[in-house]
Amino acid sequence: MTDLSTVEQRVRDELGVRLFTVLAWIPGRGVLHRAHSSHPEQYPIGGEKSVEVAAGWLERCIEGKLPYFGPDPAAVKEIFADHELIESLGCGSIINVPVVDGGGEVLGVLNILDAEGSYDRSSVEVALALAPLAVPALSEIIEHEIVGGENK
Repeated sequence: MTDLSTVEQRVRDELGVRLFTVLAWIPGRGVLHRAHSSHPEQYPIGGEKSVEVAAGWLERCIEGKLPYFGPDPAAVKEIFADHELIESLGCGSIINVPVVDGGGEVLGVLNILDAEGSYDRSSVEVALALAPLAVPALSEIIEHEIVGGENK
């Protein structure tokens, strides 16, 4: 199974990245649960987001299963409440791609951030091609750590 550290390395090799997180989607609670982070001090594993992102983002990435591309700090600020922290890490461009399993269910989202101007539309296509690598790890995390943890 490909673990999320391996997914992060592939993203680094193929796109470049300053900040990389993976969020698992927990539909029953309507939250995104952080399953992996390149910066665990600022973005700890286990952290959850619910209302920190704009509703349009959830509709696009989770419900619509479409990527979000924010090419500059203004686009990041428009969507993310933590834009100041993002900017303090030197990030001004973001790609979010949904991780969708073979049955069409959204398991989570890859969050790929770097300096402004680091990404373009072709970068989004590369990110989309890498997202399936996270399916096995997210499936296991959702099944064992999150769902299992709620039932205990």
